Amino acid sequence: MTLNTNTLKNNEILPFKQLLGLSVGAGFSVASIYYSQPIIGLLSHAFQLKISEVGLVPTLTQIGYALGIFFLVPLGDMINRKKLIITKLALLCGALGLCSLSATFPNLLITSLLIGILATTAQDIVLASTAIAPPSQRGKSVGIVMTGLLSGILLSRVFSGIIGQFWGWEAIFQLAAASIMMLMVYFWVSLPTMPAQNTLTYQQIMRSLKPLWHQYPQLRQSVIAQGLLSVAFSAFWTTLAVFLLHNYNLGSATAGLFGLAGAAGAIAAPLAGGLADRLGANKILLLTISIVIVSFIAMFFIPLLAIHFQIAFLVVCVILFDFGINASLVSHQTIVYSLQPEARGRLNSILFTFVFIGMAIGSAFGGYLYQHVGWNGVLVLAIVTPLIALIVRLKPNTRTHTA
Repeated sequence: MTLNTNTLKNNEILPFKQLLGLSVGAGFSVASIYYSQPIIGLLSHAFQLKISEVGLVPTLTQIGYALGIFFLVPLGDMINRKKLIITKLALLCGALGLCSLSATFPNLLITSLLIGILATTAQDIVLASTAIAPPSQRGKSVGIVMTGLLSGILLSRVFSGIIGQFWGWEAIFQLAAASIMMLMVYFWVSLPTMPAQNTLTYQQIMRSLKPLWHQYPQLRQSVIAQGLLSVAFSAFWTTLAVFLLHNYNLGSATAGLFGLAGAAGAIAAPLAGGLADRLGANKILLLTISIVIVSFIAMFFIPLLAIHFQIAFLVVCVILFDFGINASLVSHQTIVYSLQPEARGRLNSILFTFVFIGMAIGSAFGGYLYQHVGWNGVLVLAIVTPLIALIVRLKPNTRTHTA
């Protein structure tokens, strides 16, 4: 089945099968940037480096993703989105293959950066869903596709942890390259031609980012708040594998399985999207950010529990904070995508550039804090940043600046 290239009318429904295909594609694409997180210990052993040094791998991957979002995703506003998706998938497949062949740490870092840049195909797929969804269902449609994307983020850790422990870190990236190749073929067959929405040049597209930033206070508020939440998200997941190894003698496979707990939180995406359509995204955000804060505070009390309850309690906390962060992301997307439909690619670039700058900061500081302060240092970071995000959301955003 191919997608309708036209936006549906308000009373029509976007077929679920079409959304499912986009959802799966977004999940496989974005998974590429998270395979390294559960195997930090394996990479440290393989390259004989400290944990803080190996932490550069997920950090550079996320920096690459931020760069790709800022410089490549806006291309979807000016060229055929299908061609953009297919081209980036082909290059991503090659980058994953080269990563699996890395014999030195510098080569691993370079290919990790490239993987991050090219995995932004996931954002192109999300934007494809917004282009064809009727306005009254846009939040729900984004939520469904984001469920796939968020599930890809979380389940990638399950896959990576298990494959890495039993077959080595190289096998992870080889299998990932194969999955992207299959995805490329699927979209080549199933995606329709998706023409550009305007005639702006690339230079004009990039120059328009600054005026968009100044024009919409809702955009500034949303990207700053979600960027802060991303710091907490990334700091936790980057250090979880090492925490489990040091405190419970659990390997990368177990760390990866925590992705299943986080995947339960991915159900927040369609729920939050639907509620944002009906109740307004601002109300949802105050609740979901509060859930994130409470979840990380609760983790401080884990050592007070009996040993056989500690892991179970940690799983509950993971489900709750992932639920909160995922729901916050979809709510922020609903706000941002509604601001200027013909500029969704650029608005999305601004939003996710901040998200993955936050991710990169979280990875870098999370690894540093764990090595020099310990797990409690990571938790403090994961509490303070969502707390600031909540303050940002509570601030009125009625002022509109001019460029």
